[in-house]
Amino acid sequence: MHSSSRKVLALGYGLVCHLCFLAGVLTMMAAVFFGMSRSLGTVSAPWSWGANIFLLVQFPLVHSLLLSSRGRALLARLAPRGTGVTLSTTTYVTIAAVQVFALFALWTPTGTIWWQARGSALVAMVVLYAASWLLLGKSMSDAGLDLQTGALGWFALLRGRKPVYPPMPVTGLFRFTRQPIYVAFTLTLWTVPTWTPDQLVVALTLTAYCLVGPLFKEARFRRIHGAAFDAYARAVPYWLPRLRR
Repeated sequence: MHSSSRKVLALGYGLVCHLCFLAGVLTMMAAVFFGMSRSLGTVSAPWSWGANIFLLVQFPLVHSLLLSSRGRALLARLAPRGTGVTLSTTTYVTIAAVQVFALFALWTPTGTIWWQARGSALVAMVVLYAASWLLLGKSMSDAGLDLQTGALGWFALLRGRKPVYPPMPVTGLFRFTRQPIYVAFTLTLWTVPTWTPDQLVVALTLTAYCLVGPLFKEARFRRIHGAAFDAYARAVPYWLPRLRR
């Protein structure tokens, strides 16, 4: 591929990826903050629950599928002229961001609100909610922000090089739990100031995924890192953080 064409392709994929990432994150922040009571979905009952279940299930299923060997092969075919492997992380993050946006933007609310924080309780919940998102950002940074945001792929293509993946994360929040990203993501679901049946279903389902989904990632880490990962796993708990000096 000609150098100018390669750069245009890289910048195009990068722009789409980061716009989708931003849209997905902001949409989730707003939707979860209001307990999934405000969204664009308008499916009539009882079909609304079927549509909502589809939106809820598609995220963990596709997210996990794309991490499998078949999923990675599919990602490698989603970019032109042999650039699929280089852009696979960018493509993966783009798809995940679109899934997140669809889940939280297209959800059809039930209209039932169980509890809304007021006064000092609202202030406390807002602080906890913001802290959960900051914790998520910190854990993503510890894991390699360019990888987590999709920048790794398109930036490698822009430079005409192969992607250089970050080493197995063992520093920062990864010293206390092997899954700080999943723990922080779960906290964002449970520190909200508005509770509805919609929010409870979303929180329970995605929390279950955050508990089970990392097992597949760890199996991949064991294949890649072998004894190094086994030693790390013996020293650091799987999910619940162990605070130590």
